[in-house]
Amino acid sequence: MVQALPVRDIITTWVNVCPLAAIAPNTGVCALVAGQQVAVFRVGQATDVYAISNYDPFSKAFVLSRGIVGDRNGIPKVASPIYKQNFNLLTGQSFDDENVKIPTYQVRVVSDRVQIAIGEVL
Repeated sequence: MVQALPVRDIITTWVNVCPLAAIAPNTGVCALVAGQQVAVFRVGQATDVYAISNYDPFSKAFVLSRGIVGDRNGIPKVASPIYKQNFNLLTGQSFDDENVKIPTYQVRVVSDRVQIAIGEVL
């Protein structure tokens, strides 16, 4: 008989990054969250925010927060400021190379504060 492994709980902690007003519409900022550089983007005038790794695997530099925000067929994206590769802000998938995907992070706005989720497995 095979015993089932115990289910582990994931505890999510939300980390305050900045006020929403600190991110101009259609731009990004970089934040250090749990030791990782995270690029946080505000798309449009509302509270639509996305968070991905700030590391651009094509240029091997931490620059994505300085990229050009836009969309591709209605999907929010950022173009790297160096070689202009495009990344899907929802999934981190490169639009230019199907073999490249960067990490994404849960992000929300609470009381006009941008927050990033970090999780721990118990």
